[in-house]
Amino acid sequence: MTTEIEQQPRRRRGRPLAFDRLQAIHVAMKLFWEHGYEGTSFDDLISAMKISPSTFYNSFGNKETLYREATDHYLAISSEWFQAALTGVTDAKTAFTRLIEATAAQFTCDDLPAGCMISLAGTHLSPAHGSVRALMSAHRAASENALVARLKEALAAGEIPPGTDIDALGAYFSALFRGMAVQARDGASRARVLAIGRLGMGAWPEPNATPD
Repeated sequence: MTTEIEQQPRRRRGRPLAFDRLQAIHVAMKLFWEHGYEGTSFDDLISAMKISPSTFYNSFGNKETLYREATDHYLAISSEWFQAALTGVTDAKTAFTRLIEATAAQFTCDDLPAGCMISLAGTHLSPAHGSVRALMSAHRAASENALVARLKEALAAGEIPPGTDIDALGAYFSALFRGMAVQARDGASRARVLAIGRLGMGAWPEPNATPD
């Protein structure tokens, strides 16, 4: 006669099954993107990532560390299409036109939250999360610097008239892309977001023009 204990299946010993870290970060990225840093709770994260609290702390340490990794993951994805459009052609005007087209497509993807994870992130965080706000501000500055660098190449190549305020022009396009992100976030269609971007290209300074 067997006892009740003997009838129960024995538990396997050894390490628990490892989770897919990259997949977990991808899930966290979408949560942070959709709800923001403060709007995403610890319980939201471990539930969506399907991990235990102990696995979370052992793997990421805390919420801010995970947010930084999720942001880096987003940047790794977005930099592929961003750099491909910005540097994939010779003349800068075509590059910016293609970047606007790529931006409209990416900001309205069906399998990702609308808009951009970086554009407005952290702008209204409480003072306790100043490091997160500074991080997102630095990411936005890096994106704008990439635009300015491409515009400086265009100026040197004679594609933009001498005397053009390149820093202001870069800031303008940065603001344009952030505005497109807000439109997408508010539910604008891809066609609408693209139309806004194309209209913004009207500010492009032609080489035969005289800057103010």
